[in-house]
Amino acid sequence: MLNWRRRVAIRDHLAEANLFARRVIVALAMVVVLGTILALNMRTLQVDKHQDYQTRADGNRIKVLPIAPNRGLIYDRFGRILAENSSFYSLEIVPEQVQDMPALLAALAKLIPLDADLIDDFNKNVRQQRRKFKPVILKSRLTEEEAAIIAVNQHKLHGAYIEARLKRHYPYGELTTHAIGYVAKINQKDANNLEMEGKSANYQGTDDIGKLGIERYYEEILHGQVGYQEVEVNNRGRPIRTLSEQPPTPGQDLVLNLDIEMQKVAKQALGERRGAIVVLDAKDNGILSIYSNPSYDPNLFVHGISSKNYKALLNNRDRPLINRTTQGRYPPASTIKPHIGLLGLESGLITTKTRIWDPGYYQIKDIEHKYRDWKSWGHGWVDIYKAIEESCDVYYYDLAVRLGMDSISSFMNQFGFGELTGIDIHEETSATMPSREWKYGRFRQPWYAGDTISIGIGQGYWTATPLQLALATSILANEGEHFEPKLLKSTKTQTGELPVPAIDRKPVEVDSERNWQVIKTAMEGVVSKPTGSGFRAYDGVTYPAAGKTGTAQVISIAQDEEYDEDEIDERHRDNALFVGFAPVDDPKVVVAVIIENVGGGGKNAAPVARTMMDYYFAHYPESF
Repeated sequence: MLNWRRRVAIRDHLAEANLFARRVIVALAMVVVLGTILALNMRTLQVDKHQDYQTRADGNRIKVLPIAPNRGLIYDRFGRILAENSSFYSLEIVPEQVQDMPALLAALAKLIPLDADLIDDFNKNVRQQRRKFKPVILKSRLTEEEAAIIAVNQHKLHGAYIEARLKRHYPYGELTTHAIGYVAKINQKDANNLEMEGKSANYQGTDDIGKLGIERYYEEILHGQVGYQEVEVNNRGRPIRTLSEQPPTPGQDLVLNLDIEMQKVAKQALGERRGAIVVLDAKDNGILSIYSNPSYDPNLFVHGISSKNYKALLNNRDRPLINRTTQGRYPPASTIKPHIGLLGLESGLITTKTRIWDPGYYQIKDIEHKYRDWKSWGHGWVDIYKAIEESCDVYYYDLAVRLGMDSISSFMNQFGFGELTGIDIHEETSATMPSREWKYGRFRQPWYAGDTISIGIGQGYWTATPLQLALATSILANEGEHFEPKLLKSTKTQTGELPVPAIDRKPVEVDSERNWQVIKTAMEGVVSKPTGSGFRAYDGVTYPAAGKTGTAQVISIAQDEEYDEDEIDERHRDNALFVGFAPVDDPKVVVAVIIENVGGGGKNAAPVARTMMDYYFAHYPESF
């Protein structure tokens, strides 16, 4: 067998060296290319985009936190605080520090009262809280005893703390609710409105916003300007140190025309009766007192009113949520007879010597229906003085028919009926000053003579708010001068108070200035003459006053029926009204009162008006 041997190849060292050299060159080229790319990228990152990445880096490391401004305070005209920022204790829990939340809540419930709804709300807020190192309020408005109990047991309650915070407080409670209003938590609707108005940035860090009254109307002034704090944070977003700070600008303090002691008198005068009182400074219509009864405590809304309490207010038959002074719509009744009398004098249809016979009823020619006077046997011969002093209905039935609805409506608009008064709160209605066009637009019916007769005594379709009645009386007392009623008197500055000027509107002009005096003299007779409808209430006053009583029907009484208060449901009984001013020749104060379902104005509303005037002249001696 042949023995074959494997041939051994001889290595080509030159070829291998060339191959190695080529590989080295390729590798070096790749290194150069990649190095160049890396260098270019580094230049881009460190030079070209340095500012951009520096900003982004700082954004992760530095946070700008808003600092909410302190809300401006509200004072009455004598410097008594009506709305303040009070400190209160709240029980707060930091979720990240709690190992067993149910156990902690159970331990706290053994120490202080914690109802199920409170705990449910807390758990919901914890779930919604993204940053667990931020505290979540479990219970606000702790009593001093509750705060002390938690403080004593603090060492057992890891993660639970007592914090003192500022919150709005209204020391006079229900006395000022419908005037000052209240603040409450910013809801989604508020947030949307702030966004639309471009104001959302100024509310960063702010929890509350004005919801009603002065708090809402002057929100921008009271709120102030937000401040900022620049802080350095760690990788979990927790602030570790403050870098810089721009302090917030507090809201301005407001001084109102209100006299809180007069508010107390108004509340006491109404007692448990539903009604409203408005007292104006006759010189500029600054609102000295504006009280709607019943009222409610605005502090309930500041910390978040419970569903139970809110439903109780909402379903209350006495409607405490309604501001009767500006939203209550009442037939003005006989309180507008002086104004219609003035129109009669101006039109030339009557003079001070014009007299008509009042048999106790009025009839339109060829119509059987009788429009009755409140005095069933009549007032006899009646002129303009007696018609106002004794509140003769028949005189005004006749005058209204002769004047016609067009002239009445047009003239009464000048006194503010059917229009917003201009008061500095948003909660106001214009009520109704009817006209032919209004009735047709509302009911698709023509205007009838019977409608005009009812208007002649302030009934029918005519409605007005107590503030409108006060304003109309002020215009008459000041012989045509028309100032918008205002709550705000001045704003506080570092150098003192800055008065808010009165806003005047077009005055009521008459052809004969003497006609003003005729009407004012007749109104003086209402309270000064024994036959006047307000004489008993004002008997013995030490100041010359003028006024007009009113008794407004709530339901219609059939032709062959008589009004019997004892047989009528309490809420269907007549409303009592009174408007007045004093002194007669140089008016300083104007009062309007309405009390629901109590009967005659002379018997019920006039004494309340006198109480308010008595207080005014006792405490403002320089006015008389």
